[in-house]
Amino acid sequence: MAADIRLARSLNARAEVASLLEMPMVEIERLSLWYGEKQALRDVSMSVPKHRITAYIGPSGCGKTTLLRCLNRMNDLVDGVRIAGTVRISGTDIYEPALDVTELRKRVGMVFQKSNPFPKPIYDNVAYGPRILGVRSRADLDAIVERSLRAAALWDEVSDRLGESALSLSGGQQQRLCIARAIAVEPDVLLMDEPCSALDPIATARIEELMLDLKAGYTIVIVTHNMQQAARVSDYTGFMLLGELVEFGVTRELFTTPRDKRTEDYITGRFG
Repeated sequence: MAADIRLARSLNARAEVASLLEMPMVEIERLSLWYGEKQALRDVSMSVPKHRITAYIGPSGCGKTTLLRCLNRMNDLVDGVRIAGTVRISGTDIYEPALDVTELRKRVGMVFQKSNPFPKPIYDNVAYGPRILGVRSRADLDAIVERSLRAAALWDEVSDRLGESALSLSGGQQQRLCIARAIAVEPDVLLMDEPCSALDPIATARIEELMLDLKAGYTIVIVTHNMQQAARVSDYTGFMLLGELVEFGVTRELFTTPRDKRTEDYITGRFG
């Protein structure tokens, strides 16, 4: 037993060293958030490594989505929100008063739980962001649309129907279209809030394969209730409970040798 404990501690120590060696894309320091009088995040600190998939897991209401929405300042849109602490992306404090939030949301794309394509043609969905950013050339837009749809593993399925409504696509195709729309402006970070929760197993597998492909070009942060999904696709996992980041580390180590009893209880199904 003592040897097992020493081995587990050694593995965790190595995981911590490995994570420290990763280049951070997102750095969160002592982040707290309140909705009015209710505190939703409590002193969260962590680094999200570049070109890796980081997952947040935990029971409903634990603060996963709130933390995700802090990374592109979507919580700014909620009345009565108060935030303390620091979030840096590529070294830039994103809560600096002078920061251009529109520019931030170009750098930090988001894919939501429910696919939300615009009621427009497939082409216009993907071209929407680049047009907003000033791209006018049809040739440039054509290239961006094709590149984005190929990256989202959708080009072969829709290349001959770009003028059709995006609402004509299946649920899984719509979600991949939303991913294509998000990456069309070439963000640094891609946030995904339960991107597979409304999809069948086959469509879920396609999205998971896509995430693994996309991490070569993007830093991905995903919120999921599905612990098996986190184990399959993520490099790092954070377990959250009651607004607190209980534990964060290399996914394999967190699932096999959790350091906190609360993490162990959650992943073994004792609560949550």
